[in-house]
Amino acid sequence: MPHTKRRRLVTTAVAVSLGATALAACGSGDDSKAESGPVSLTYWTWTPGMDKVVDLWNKGPGKKDRITVTVKKQASGDTLVTKILTAHKAHKAPDLVQAEYQALPTLVSNDALADISKEVGDDEAKFAEGVWQQTTLGTDAVYAVPQDIGPMMFYYREDLFKSYGLKVPTTWEQFAETARRLKKKAPDKDLTTFSANDSGLFAGLAQQAGAKWWTTSGDRWRVGIDDAATRKVATFWGGLVKEGVIDNQPMYTPSWNKALDTGKQIAWVSAVWAPGTLTTAAPDTKGKWAMAPLPQWSAEQDVTGSWGGSSTAVTTDSAHKEAAAEFASWLNTDHDALNALAKEGGIYPASTSAQLSGAFSNPPAYFANQPDFYTKAADIAKTTAPSAWGPNVNVAYTSFKDAFGAAARNKSDFAAALGKMQDDTVADMKKQGFEVAR
Repeated sequence: MPHTKRRRLVTTAVAVSLGATALAACGSGDDSKAESGPVSLTYWTWTPGMDKVVDLWNKGPGKKDRITVTVKKQASGDTLVTKILTAHKAHKAPDLVQAEYQALPTLVSNDALADISKEVGDDEAKFAEGVWQQTTLGTDAVYAVPQDIGPMMFYYREDLFKSYGLKVPTTWEQFAETARRLKKKAPDKDLTTFSANDSGLFAGLAQQAGAKWWTTSGDRWRVGIDDAATRKVATFWGGLVKEGVIDNQPMYTPSWNKALDTGKQIAWVSAVWAPGTLTTAAPDTKGKWAMAPLPQWSAEQDVTGSWGGSSTAVTTDSAHKEAAAEFASWLNTDHDALNALAKEGGIYPASTSAQLSGAFSNPPAYFANQPDFYTKAADIAKTTAPSAWGPNVNVAYTSFKDAFGAAARNKSDFAAALGKMQDDTVADMKKQGFEVAR
């Protein structure tokens, strides 16, 4: 992204309608409050149990510094982004917001997030390089503190792999061969499915392959959704679907849950949060799954993609930037805060020091058979590839679901679907007034 001083040149034209109800919960933008006196901050977040975590601050470090934080629960995703931009348009955004990494460029382009590099710059060493990079957008600025991450991993039915004589694939070529071998031995089973409902999964797989969907050239954006790395990923998965050696049904449906629970589908490409999903989707297979690193595109590589994750950002409307940044740093680096976040919110922390302590000293109950689950997860998290998000991720994701949904159903050309995703994203950016270079 261009340097923060030039960000207005690439300002997004996200449409928001200003309404009293949208601003009812907005926080402290009162310039009359002196930074030296008591400070009251408002934090918009969707994380479960965040009020209990914030209580630790209000009764501890925050009390000492006379900084009080009030949690305002919000919806997540695009709904929250729109609400933040609506509030910012009226200069009444809250002091702090929880923001998914892919939403940061949109918020920064709208001048809604403050550069807090001077306040939290020393925190960089506490996070994996690829994770911290998502909050800088490739600049010297820092727009948020990483909170939770979703490094991607490979999950498989350990018992069924043994029964069918399958080895855990370490490369994607081996992954394809494993799918073919299973289909020959058990025609009624599938190694996994390609889910066209899950754009975040596809984005993470492309990220692992080295894709950079949005970059900048001077004051212009470049959209590389159909770059060589992503085409490789699309062609790979499209080929497996067309060949019929993996399923093509969407995930998170009763049918998919049943496939996992009955052993019809014996592996899943997912992220560190998968144990929670499996607990609900496949309760009868508890203790039968194992986790391994994501297959690589070459044996020499050791990199993973990211599926999910969010950060804590300070808005430009806050009259108490330093106090807000202090809280954001505490929330995402303090030992007690991170333990509480894990317990109350079920998050996997971005902070590397928290990934092997407290709530992560023992494996998830669903994976009690794999004592080193979190040790392995922490090692994988360190290999997270850098991402490159842009100002209209929502448009790209919607196009993915439409184009790849049709391709998956029809077992047609995934590369053509990728081209449609590229064209839709570029057209939307131009419509919003962005300068787009090719």
